[in-house]
Amino acid sequence: MLRYLSRRVALMVPTLFGVALLTFLMLRVVPGDVVEVKLRADGGHVTEEILQRERARLGLDKPLPVQFADWMTGLVTLDLGNSMWTGRPVAEEIGVRIGLTVQVALMAAIISVLIAIPLGTISALFRDTWIDYVVRVFTIAGLAVPSFWLGMIIILMLLTVFQWSPPVTYTPFHESPLQNMSQLIWPALAVGYRYAAVVARMVRSSIIEVMREDYIRTARAKGVFERLVVGRHAMRNALLPAVTIIGLEFAFLIGGLVVTEQVFNLNGIGRLFVEAISRNDFILIQALVMLLAAVFVTMNLLVDLLYGVLDPRVRHG
Repeated sequence: MLRYLSRRVALMVPTLFGVALLTFLMLRVVPGDVVEVKLRADGGHVTEEILQRERARLGLDKPLPVQFADWMTGLVTLDLGNSMWTGRPVAEEIGVRIGLTVQVALMAAIISVLIAIPLGTISALFRDTWIDYVVRVFTIAGLAVPSFWLGMIIILMLLTVFQWSPPVTYTPFHESPLQNMSQLIWPALAVGYRYAAVVARMVRSSIIEVMREDYIRTARAKGVFERLVVGRHAMRNALLPAVTIIGLEFAFLIGGLVVTEQVFNLNGIGRLFVEAISRNDFILIQALVMLLAAVFVTMNLLVDLLYGVLDPRVRHG
């Protein structure tokens, strides 16, 4: 197990290095000069000398290999540099917003698991009955309805029925748990519905496939209760694809809540990403891309480790 874990962690290094190299090169190909955008945004006259001095301050006058080496050194030492637009440390810019996004993603994941696993299991066990059709309609609607549209419907209903509107400012959980949950539960529900629809369909398909396996027929032939056949033998193996989907969807939510955050007036990582791209803030964009890459490879590692827990046929070592 330790050998497998160390090998997978070692493979994360070249993966992240490749992401860093591609991100660095692609951002340098994008047309536009962040210095000119920043200093000439209001149409004012700025001399070429001032532009060159600002480029030198930001390190943009150095050769590309030197810029990349400096950036990689900062990544290793956890010094992500300063934003080209605001001048604040990138770590501080991300740290202010990452907690909100992670909390929404976690809440959406919990909601989806609580909804998807029971619905997917019931749909599979009562296949081609009216129960199955109802669940399938529910999940297809979840895939078809955009999260931001559902969020707007939720806000309109809350505003009409309860006279509630999204707060202007975000309240951290440690300051006021009740106010924090009342603010984030609705975007979590809007995102979690689609999340649950994807997972429920995967659970349904997996259970239908697993219930045809020989070991299920053997357990039934031994006289094992159907509840134990499903819960002990079928569920653990059927959850393997669902665990993969849950992990990848969670990683996607860290940077994929752009429109939902806008609808609910949340200042998270998604909105920060859009702001960085609109300003050509290379340093901030690079840091955000590396953050998402690290989240994805970490979630993949956790999913692989969970395989060994859920399926006794899988062994790491």
